[in-house]
Amino acid sequence: MKLHTYDPAPNPRRVNLVLAVKGIRIPTVQVDLRAGEHLGESFRRLNPRCIVPVLELDDGSVLCDGLAICWYLESLYPEPRLLGRDALQTARILSWEQMSFTDGFLPAADILRNRSQAFRDRAVTGPAASAQIPALIDRGRERLHQFWRYLETHLDGRRFIVGDSLTFADINTLVIIDFAGWSKESVPAECPKVLQWMQRIRELLPPEQR
Repeated sequence: MKLHTYDPAPNPRRVNLVLAVKGIRIPTVQVDLRAGEHLGESFRRLNPRCIVPVLELDDGSVLCDGLAICWYLESLYPEPRLLGRDALQTARILSWEQMSFTDGFLPAADILRNRSQAFRDRAVTGPAASAQIPALIDRGRERLHQFWRYLETHLDGRRFIVGDSLTFADINTLVIIDFAGWSKESVPAECPKVLQWMQRIRELLPPEQR
């Protein structure tokens, strides 16, 4: 196996955290997104969608989605369990992943990609150019703060998002929160349960991944 990645980006970071928590070491290739390497012909042959991460398997086939890669790694290296110990817990983790993607990650991406000059004409990931829409910035901020409030309510009486131990739901949500920080959006003091949860989860991660 070989992982094509760009460590700071949120989707690669989800995979990197799963690897770190499980203690898995595989060869990695850094794809320089800032230099546009993901848009070059060589990477397009690997993944025509021009996004990372990509897990290249020994038979030459590839997985081009972060969640799918994490599921595959969980299947090969089941402990510690991050995607559920039974069908119901797995369903709850996947449900949270979908909700946090639409309500947390996408709003944070809207803020960053429609405001930063670094994403001019690249407001949407993928091979095609996409113009920025400044109106999406305020909407993204409003939706992101709704997500913070929902998370605060959800964590009432809970130490973890799903179950009684660290799961992919915690990893994914922490990545989204840190990604929002790229746009200088952070969890407000009015959400103390979220702030306490963040500290608790960071303490469970390997030091280099906190």
